[in-house]
Amino acid sequence: MMLDLGRHRAAVEARLDRWKRQRFLRRMWAKDHTLWSTEAVAELSDRLGWLFLPETMKARLGEMEAFAEEARRVGIKNVILLGMGGSSLAPELFQMTFGNRKGRPRLAVLDSTHPEAVQRLEAGIDIQSTLFIVSSKSGGTTETSSFFKYFWKRIPDSTAEPGAHFAAITDPGTSLAKLGEELRFRKVFLSDPEVGGRYSALSPFGLAPAALIGMDIAKLLGRAERAALECGPLADASEASGLVLGAVLGELALAGRDKLTFVVSRSLSGLPAWLEQLVAESTGKMGKGIITVTDEPKMPAARYGKDRLFVFIGLKGDRDNHGALAEKLAKAGHPVVRLHLADRYDIGYEMYRWEVATAAAGAVLGINPFDQPDVQLAKDMARKAMAGDGSGMEAGATAIPAEDPALLRKGLEGWLKKSRKGDYLAVMAFLPPDGKTTEALQTLRAVLQKRTGLPTTLGYGPRFLHSTGQLHKGGPDSGLFLQLADDVGDELEVPGAGYTFGKLVRAQALGDFAALEQRGRRAVRVLVKADASKAILAAARLAGR
Repeated sequence: MMLDLGRHRAAVEARLDRWKRQRFLRRMWAKDHTLWSTEAVAELSDRLGWLFLPETMKARLGEMEAFAEEARRVGIKNVILLGMGGSSLAPELFQMTFGNRKGRPRLAVLDSTHPEAVQRLEAGIDIQSTLFIVSSKSGGTTETSSFFKYFWKRIPDSTAEPGAHFAAITDPGTSLAKLGEELRFRKVFLSDPEVGGRYSALSPFGLAPAALIGMDIAKLLGRAERAALECGPLADASEASGLVLGAVLGELALAGRDKLTFVVSRSLSGLPAWLEQLVAESTGKMGKGIITVTDEPKMPAARYGKDRLFVFIGLKGDRDNHGALAEKLAKAGHPVVRLHLADRYDIGYEMYRWEVATAAAGAVLGINPFDQPDVQLAKDMARKAMAGDGSGMEAGATAIPAEDPALLRKGLEGWLKKSRKGDYLAVMAFLPPDGKTTEALQTLRAVLQKRTGLPTTLGYGPRFLHSTGQLHKGGPDSGLFLQLADDVGDELEVPGAGYTFGKLVRAQALGDFAALEQRGRRAVRVLVKADASKAILAAARLAGR
């Protein structure tokens, strides 16, 4: 880890000196809640189980490797992980980074409730050679339960043991754990209840899917163990890289450098999404927070505002020429952190280091980094939209038709006029995710960024609700939110649920917009009725004028 912090170095060193005197690491390993709160609140001292995973998970590696070998032996070709947020992002990162070893199944994640996304995934697999992993810490995540109900009914009636096509990962005693036993799932993995979802990458939530695709999970865990030893209870605060990184994140956020901007090697393209959830959902609350900026189109160094902290993560052998940009940014006065991975398995080290750093940054900001108090608001609003006919909420969330250029331009102009120095722009797409749509959304980001000079973020709904959604509602009032939703009908029944995927995703979009408005956020809603990518590019042209 190389740090170019400029004038901020003194504050970081002072923080580390304070933590050394306060015995921060020893107290963290002792689960001392007073590092974050004077009161013993829920989801604080009982959410530090992740610290011990590099040691405790060793005894379970054989269980996961045996399961992976069984799946290979019975001819599983595809693994579909049904999950959201902390249950899905680490497995997705592992598949994107390592791929599936020869003879092992390919893993795909379903975390979109849009009917088109569900149908597209189903069309691309052979059910008979597919294993579905139902992954939910609480066991009752609405999206995950809906996915399960849908695919359970897709197993042919002639199948003698339909449960053999399913596995579950959950906490002990959940409804999902009981369901897995009742329906005779091929396997039910139970995780440590003292490990929160976004800190669960090195638990069965991440390691079991990693084993299935053929990763060396012992090697991954070994790299994490190196970081755990480095940040152990007797370590020097100034030499524990996770604590150093946490001091950087926290102190620079206090100094106004709260836009944490990632630039990574192409081989590590899946890492920022995992980091985004960890940092944004952990720190974005009580009007505070670190805004994570990932996959943003690059600008000249001089165009970036003074609210940025840049983190470059490189992999040995990748030729991305990011070094030149890092040097230019540092010379322009921007703080820059450079991290270098010797190989892909160093991701295990990085996961642990960033978990320590995020927990430590929470102590700097004076917040609980293990809860998500504002996520429930959007869920409640979505539930209201589902319960009624939706007309009341529809009226309160008046949408601009994307096909009306005059109204769209007026709406976007009015929205952009509300921007202030130090803000960021969040594009939230309740659309079926695909390459063409993503490319159009990235074009829109580039246009908005060029016009305003502000940082931009992008998330597909409802996926981002389990990631940056907490930051949007609970973090600082520095965001401008652009919601894009399509005119999805009442499509694709969720068997036995009394609703369709179309109704669910529509309610989730309405609920999130209502939650933003209730918090007084600056938000605008655009309704797309036809080709999504075409409408997004039209919006980009209007916004750029």
